This record gives sequence, C-alpha cells and structure tokens, in this order.
Amino acid sequence: MSDERGLTPIRFGTDGWRAVIADQFTFANLERVAQAYADYLLQQNPRPTEESLTRQLVEVGQVSEREAAGGLFGNVIREAAGQARPSLVVVGYDRRFLSEKFAERASEVLAGSGLRVALFDEAVPTPVVSWAVKLNDAVGGVVITASHNPGEFNGFKIKAPWGGSASPEITAGVEALLDTNAPRRKGVHVADESALLEESVLSYRGQLASYVDLERLRAARMKTVVDSMHGSGGRWVESFLTGGELSVETIRAERDTLFGGVNPEPIDRNLGALKQRVRETQASLGLATDGDADRLGAVNELGQTMTMHEAVPLVLLHLARVRGMTGGVVRTFSQSILTKRIAEAHNLKLYDTPIGFKYIADLMLKDDILIGAEESGGIGVSGHIPERDGILNCLLLLEAVIASGKPPSEMVKAMHREFGEFYFDRRDFHCEVTRGQELVAQLASRPPAQVAGHEVSGVETLDGTKLVFADESWLLLRQSGTEPVLRVYSEATSVGKVDELLTTGESWARADS
Repeated sequence: MSDERGLTPIRFGTDGWRAVIADQFTFANLERVAQAYADYLLQQNPRPTEESLTRQLVEVGQVSEREAAGGLFGNVIREAAGQARPSLVVVGYDRRFLSEKFAERASEVLAGSGLRVALFDEAVPTPVVSWAVKLNDAVGGVVITASHNPGEFNGFKIKAPWGGSASPEITAGVEALLDTNAPRRKGVHVADESALLEESVLSYRGQLASYVDLERLRAARMKTVVDSMHGSGGRWVESFLTGGELSVETIRAERDTLFGGVNPEPIDRNLGALKQRVRETQASLGLATDGDADRLGAVNELGQTMTMHEAVPLVLLHLARVRGMTGGVVRTFSQSILTKRIAEAHNLKLYDTPIGFKYIADLMLKDDILIGAEESGGIGVSGHIPERDGILNCLLLLEAVIASGKPPSEMVKAMHREFGEFYFDRRDFHCEVTRGQELVAQLASRPPAQVAGHEVSGVETLDGTKLVFADESWLLLRQSGTEPVLRVYSEATSVGKVDELLTTGESWARADS
C-alpha cells in the first residue's frame, strides 16, 4: 500500500529493512533507504567546514576570532577544511539474488551524498563487514542481506560505528529522514578501497585465530561437517581448521540464490542435509551458519539438531568454567532457563532483553558482558565486537566439545543432570503482522488459567506474550518483526510437555488465521 505521494511505506524491523525482491525490495525503494541513511550519517557526522574548524579553535582558546579570520591561521584553517576526508561507510552483501547489484546501487547513493564508500567485491559474512567498520573507524556500514529469511527476500542491514547492529535510535533516525531528499548517485569502483578491505579481512582472520585455540582444534582426531546453507559463510569455518588431524568437510558451500529450496536458517527443519551427512560420515559434530553467516546452528554426533537452548548454555559453561571468563550474561526473551540457572550458579549478572541482537549489543557497549545470545542462533562474546558472529561461534562450540572430551549428546545430558532438564521447540505460522499482533495482545490481556492442563502461574510481556508455569516451563507467542510470521515457542521439562504447549499455541494461531 502506498502513501498519498505514491511511495511504499518502509519500516525497519528487528534487524534492518527486509522485503520481497521485485515487490517492495526494488532498486527505487533501496535508493530511498540508502539516501535516508546517507542523510542520517551526514547529519551525525558533518564534514568539517572553515566555520566549524574556526569555532572549535576559538572554543578551546587556541586562537581568537580575529586571529582565526586572517593571516596564517586563516590559511591553515582553509587548507584543513579542503583536505578533510569524507566519512567512510563499508558496504557488503550476501549471496542472494542480485545482492551484488543492490550493494552497488546503495554504494552509488551513499557516494552521491559525498560519503567515502568501501564496497566489497564479493559476498562476505556479515561479521566481516562489522569488523571492517570498527577497524577502520567508519561512521557506519551496510550489508545487503535478508539473513535467514526465505530466498525471495532481500534486505538492508545497518551496522553502527562500534561494529554491531544499529540501535533502535539509529534506525528511527533513518526512518525519520526517508524521502527528505531525492536519491543522488555517483559511480563507485570496488578497487578504490580494495587495500583497506583486504587488510580488514586479514585483521578479522587474525582476531578469530587469537580468540580460539586453533592448534588444539586442528590436533583433534575427529571429524566435523560444516553446512554453510549456500550462504556467504562459504568455506570460512573450514579455512581456519585445515592442516592438522581434524577432518573437516563443508557442504552446501556454493552460491544458490534459492538456498536449495529451504530457508537459510540453521534450525531443525532446514538442516536435513547436515544431519544426514553427520550420520553418513560418523562425524562428532555438525556446524552450520545462516544466509549471512552471523548465526550458529549445530547437530550432535547422533545426527540430531541441537537447539540453541542446548548450544548456548554449553558455550557459556565453556567460557565460564574452562576459560575462567567472567561478565554479565544476556538472554533475549525466548532464550533458555538453563542460561539463567548457569549464570546464577557462577554468580554472573543476568540481563533479559526483547528479541533482537541490537538489545544485546547495546548492553555489550555499556557493561562488561561475557555472552549475549538469542534463541535464533545469534551469539556475541566478550573480547570481540558487539556482534553476532556465526564463524567465531562455530569455532567456539567446536572448542567446547573438544575440551570436554565428550560427545555433544553426553555434554547435554551432564548439563541437564546439574541444572535441570529443559527442552525447547518452536513452530512458525504465516500471519499478517496486524493479525498476529492482535492475537498476542489478546493473550496478554485475557490469559487462560490453564494450558493443556497445566496451570498458568504468570504472564510476561517483554516481547510478545509469555505464559509461565510453576516449574519454569513457558509458552511464548510473538509476531515476527521482519516478516509476516507468528512464532510459537516453548521450553519445558519434558519433550511431551513442549509438544502439548506448542500444539495448544498452534490451535490459537490457526483459529485466528
């Protein structure tokens, strides 16, 4: 639906603007968003002028207004203003249909507003773009990606100067400037900043090599299978692990804009190829990254998908116990009770946030955070940029498995024995945003007394509506912020109880559709 000017409304969701290619995600709409972002960056980072430089010198008492106006000082100020380099923006993209062309067009609009643009010449993981933003003191970054969404989607992710997801304040500022100015374009050549980006990639690789014990990983006599789901993860994980006893195989490493017919989200229903290959090769662990390689997925030695309610607590235990690291623990609204219990057992401060990594990143900037995690596989860790990084987290989970000396399934059983048995699952249903929001609101205002025979002991509404039970089991309904999908989540003390709760939630969702 268009507004009175005939323009399609554009709204940023949980992590950027996403839409269906050739429907709302068009070159024309992309130009509007890129121009709004350029206007925002220039508003926040105005290029120095003679007037602004003079004002700064006068304010700090270096010169008087009279001295700054003429003579030597005046010449120096005029020269400095003329030589001031434009602010830098880093632009990357994933392997989706036309992503490289969309990235080029966005770069042209950014350059048309006088910004200096570093455009990658091939698809790279989103965390590589984020690292390049932070490393080079860029004012921001753009990744053309729809992350884990279906292949018909594409998107525009904004990266903040600190190398993480844009804050709600940044995206609100960009939205407010939409259509303030008509898009302006200027040609961009990928060779212009190629040396800068090559150095950024080398620096990123060095960061990961120093973060995990690669020698120990490479020396392990085991097999692991990596599934890039045809996304921009490619062979990145494998490239860190070759050259030793460890056997590494990457599947679905090549570009496929349809992602092999599944959504590039590393959850159970999309990991059939990885599960099968782990069983066929008797691998000890399967690792997966999503469409833009900022999320983690995992499969145990039995060929069974590990939920993030298992993988995240295991990584937390590894960091806290094996590495002896400390700091706060952040979990989004659909993350695990186990994460909470492990944090409490290790005297680590726990934070709960709405769903969306931008909330985790905000806390990582303000406080000493050891780990922050989403149910969807986005994990940020201390000592790295405040960003999800699927490549690093694949290596960390592998390190945790090798350090434990146990198969992943046995690691989970040991964790359950110590902190309690909890199981998780999620079901998604197509639902228009307004209808889903209405259902979630109704559930919050008129919650049931019981669900599948289990008495409701509390209601939480931090993000969606969560019904909580006496044993800390829960059922959550939440409308997606990035696509027309109603998500029904549950974590409970048995697989059967999870299924009962989800089936009830599903009946509510279908009755409303």
